[in-house]
Amino acid sequence: MLSVGGLRLNLVRFSFLLLRGALLPFFAVTMTKLAQWLWGLAILGSTWVALTTGALGLELPLSCQEVLWPLPAYLLVSAGCYALGTVGYRVATFHDCEDAARELQSQIQEARADLARRGLRF
Repeated sequence: MLSVGGLRLNLVRFSFLLLRGALLPFFAVTMTKLAQWLWGLAILGSTWVALTTGALGLELPLSCQEVLWPLPAYLLVSAGCYALGTVGYRVATFHDCEDAARELQSQIQEARADLARRGLRF
């Protein structure tokens, strides 16, 4: 009979090695970041489905089942909060490039002068 701890440990080891790229020579595939995320989601999703439907034949206590059912919603909300926090942090720490702005303005003035010399009116 499979134990939950042993199964979880093996899945974690396999997914860690797969996502790190250590099993790439075994699979002979170069994984993109999207493929890594999809693999991770597939492993987590299949584990969640197997545990919630009882496909493994494990009898989980009721308290574990109550936490397990809304787990995807919790993970989705957590990922959304992380994304919002990351965007907020990047916007807050965005650096203005004063020199680049001045250079761009001078190039715009040069282009307008050149176009005005050629007869274009603004």
